[in-house]
Amino acid sequence: MAIIEIILLIIIIWLILKDQPGKTNKLNGHFLNSKHKILLDSCALIDGRIVNVVQAGFLQGELIVPQFILNELQLLADGQDSHKRERARFGLDVIHELQTTKQVTLSIDRNSFPAVSATDDKLISAAKKLGASLYTTDYNLSKVAIAENITVLNINELAQQLRPVNLPGEQIEIKIIQKGSNQDQGVGYLEDGTMIVVDGAARYIGQQMIVHVDRMHQTVAGKMAFAHAVSKPDGKPLSGVAEKGPRTSSNHDTSQNHHSKPSLQNRMRR
Repeated sequence: MAIIEIILLIIIIWLILKDQPGKTNKLNGHFLNSKHKILLDSCALIDGRIVNVVQAGFLQGELIVPQFILNELQLLADGQDSHKRERARFGLDVIHELQTTKQVTLSIDRNSFPAVSATDDKLISAAKKLGASLYTTDYNLSKVAIAENITVLNINELAQQLRPVNLPGEQIEIKIIQKGSNQDQGVGYLEDGTMIVVDGAARYIGQQMIVHVDRMHQTVAGKMAFAHAVSKPDGKPLSGVAEKGPRTSSNHDTSQNHHSKPSLQNRMRR
């Protein structure tokens, strides 16, 4: 009986040690290890934040840049559009920086997939062939890849989930940037891009003020908060603004166009 127990104990220890390397870091709900393959598209390289994620130790494995993505960046870097040219050159610099980092390895995949014309379709084909996850900031490509049962790592979605939560009742200082859809509303933003719709702040555009958070609202574009004006940062009361309680009106008091700050990471496909 003792021999059987010893054998079972040895088997259990072996299984634990066998699975240990596969649980080092977790990103977007998936465990990544040194054997995990991650395919990068041009958006991920032009975005550049992958370097910070890798250096922070949150992403490990083998990074793969398809040759057709490298060609796309080179074409844009030699193009006439100055903005695209600079972004593409930055993407090429990101590749070089990833090649020199010690946390990951980076390789170039030479498969060209001549039977497939669209770049997004080539990325899907490459991910399937290599058994790799797809790292991208392209929203539409992410949805297609998920439909194709490909694991997607989207830094924008991760950043969205990591935004701090401002609870109702808290007071925060913000700068009023623009008017809201209602006559007395002002709109400001937190440092993470969260939009704050403030009652009684329309007349204070361009000024800092203390606001009282009434409620948070989750939209498809992210989180937004509704608040009312309290005072100026120095504690002085705001003229003509009465203190208000929590709002109970519709969550859609402001234009859908204000849900988040305009993104600087636009898709630069053809």
